[in-house]
Amino acid sequence: MSKYPLIIFEGIEGTGKTTQINNLTNFLNKNKYKYVKIREPGGTKNSEKIRKLILNKKSTLNKITDLFLYLASRSENLEKIIAKNYGKKIILIDRFIYSTLAYQHYGMNINKKLINYLNNFLVGRFKPNYIFLLTVDKKTLIKRLSKRKNKNKYDRLKINFYMKVQNGYLKLLKNKKNLFLINSCETLKDNKETIINK
Repeated sequence: MSKYPLIIFEGIEGTGKTTQINNLTNFLNKNKYKYVKIREPGGTKNSEKIRKLILNKKSTLNKITDLFLYLASRSENLEKIIAKNYGKKIILIDRFIYSTLAYQHYGMNINKKLINYLNNFLVGRFKPNYIFLLTVDKKTLIKRLSKRKNKNKYDRLKINFYMKVQNGYLKLLKNKKNLFLINSCETLKDNKETIINK
């Protein structure tokens, strides 16, 4: 295992990915580890512009356009951030290749072979060392989303859509040896300790 692993956090809205990533970065800062942190969509200046375009709550972009915008954002990150830091710093990513499959294939029925081909074309040798998949139950998800004040386009979808996407994640990742399932309905402290210990 690399001294500087590529660590990804996957999961639907309301699973606390951002909280747990921040907990991990606090730990890395405290112990003076070298790292970079990015989110998808987002990351580079261009990727952040793409993020605003995709997540705008007034967006009328169709699902195919969204797919290619997500991939465009990833392409920018791979060239300008991931390739430059791979093996030199710990890389933390809030959503990566599996989110595209979970949302765009399992959630929106876009062709899986196409998404796999494009992911493989872009990502190449940059494979995650650790995958943390955060999950949530339906009741807790409804409660958490209802408390969000600034909702983007992907915060306004039907609850059954999110559960379909979460089931997609579980199907995609069930045989991955580097997968760690995190039940976000457990305490933040326990999940923080589990992630840092892994």
